[in-house]
Amino acid sequence: MSEPAVVCKAVEKSFGADQTRLRVLRGVDLQAHYGEMTFLLGPSGSGKTTLLSIIAGILKADGGSISVLGRELSRIRDLEAAHFRLKNLGFVFQQFNLIPALTAAENAAVPLFAAGWKRRSAVAKARAILDDLNMADRSDALPNKLSGGEQQRVAFARALIQDPKLIICDEPTSALDGATGHHIMELLRKIVLKPDRAVLVVTHDYRILEFADRVAEISDGVIQKIESRKGVH
Repeated sequence: MSEPAVVCKAVEKSFGADQTRLRVLRGVDLQAHYGEMTFLLGPSGSGKTTLLSIIAGILKADGGSISVLGRELSRIRDLEAAHFRLKNLGFVFQQFNLIPALTAAENAAVPLFAAGWKRRSAVAKARAILDDLNMADRSDALPNKLSGGEQQRVAFARALIQDPKLIICDEPTSALDGATGHHIMELLRKIVLKPDRAVLVVTHDYRILEFADRVAEISDGVIQKIESRKGVH
């Protein structure tokens, strides 16, 4: 695909007003390409999560432009934005956010429940994805019976369930030990990444940089450096 999945140009965002105004993003330029894993790297407070929320359409930028999957976000109304997010974006959160009373398959199927799918069809699709993630024998387990790595795989299945074109991972390995985090990133590259899908990983975990195709370093609300690492895997 010729156009990047995500294009941010001169994105600005502040919080507060007057004396308490805090400039979090100060003109960010960033692209995430199809078939690539783009890492947004930076310390806490650097603006990573704010930029992530703007790309996801959860927050609105104060200035600049953001195009996601060919759509200019400023031209999408709130209700349409929610539908666009549900259909086209998959999210993997730092804390997994699994529902304790639901099985692994039911947790993975939650986006389909929200989209109006019948329970049997939704759970069947979730089971198929969990099978791809080597979780077939854990589909009926509740979250408190799963290891951290297994919970992360359920989170991946939930993110993949609607075959989104953009997967956004917010600190996907910070709650995992080194070996488990490494294995999860291998699954991300082998199963999640596709030529028609982009993966954006927000992290401060330098242990997983080897999996990146492109690394953008952000500090004080500005992209300081972008490094291409394609071909090093």
